[in-house]
Amino acid sequence: MVTDRNLTFFVFGNEARTTNQRMEVKAAIKALEQVSPGAEVNIYSDSQYLVSTMTRGWKRRKNLDLWQQIDALTAQRKVKFEWVKAHADSSQNNEVDRLANLMAKQAAQGEIIEAEGGNPLRNNPLTHIDESGAARMVDVSAKGETERTAIARGSVAMKPETLKLIKEKGIEKGDVLAVARVAGIMAAKKTSELIPMCHPLMLTSVQVELEPDEKASAIQITATVKTTGKTGVEMEALTAVSVAALTIYDMAKAVDRAMRIEGVRLVLKEGGKSGLFQGE
Repeated sequence: MVTDRNLTFFVFGNEARTTNQRMEVKAAIKALEQVSPGAEVNIYSDSQYLVSTMTRGWKRRKNLDLWQQIDALTAQRKVKFEWVKAHADSSQNNEVDRLANLMAKQAAQGEIIEAEGGNPLRNNPLTHIDESGAARMVDVSAKGETERTAIARGSVAMKPETLKLIKEKGIEKGDVLAVARVAGIMAAKKTSELIPMCHPLMLTSVQVELEPDEKASAIQITATVKTTGKTGVEMEALTAVSVAALTIYDMAKAVDRAMRIEGVRLVLKEGGKSGLFQGE
């Protein structure tokens, strides 16, 4: 249970095929994400693992991705953790226990599914589609602002002689790598105009790196995008890589129409409810 002055609410941290300890920490993260930075917050939990780790310095051997998130959230808020003994006739614990059992029963019956932001959606696992089946933009107004980073990669494979021309700035249209770098940065900033359900974001940093790879006969592309906000920048990073790759193709297609755009993928995502993702 969480109290924020005049606001009291209950959260749960369900996650498929995981441990109770991980769910307990996730519940605290979800709670803090619902509270504005600077707020005074009391978190009541019957988890000694959570409370003692945050108040007594218990060693953090597991769930390091979650502890990183909760540290970032508590640094922005005045948070007090209080342990409540389970099944000791505590009003807070009794209410949490009642809600947890109710949600477990509903989940088992397929009636409730956790959606983005920690809120339950009934019979609707796709957060970009409403209950009538219509496309929608996810409402993130209740989510807390956190620092978010995404890194994406991809490559453009080409003939060795094409790579040599690009490195020597011998392509008639101009400096391929310089133009592709600018194109990737511009694309990241315009992602919400290209992908229908993406939120417009105030990006704090966009870096696009292009490295000639003679062994693979390719240009390796890495885009790193950052923001402080309520939703992540995975799509911005992927869009930056994709448009940088397309720009390389456009700049050099006159000498090599067989170039291939390959392996565009997300390799890292940090921040937000789901925490750390590492694809490679």
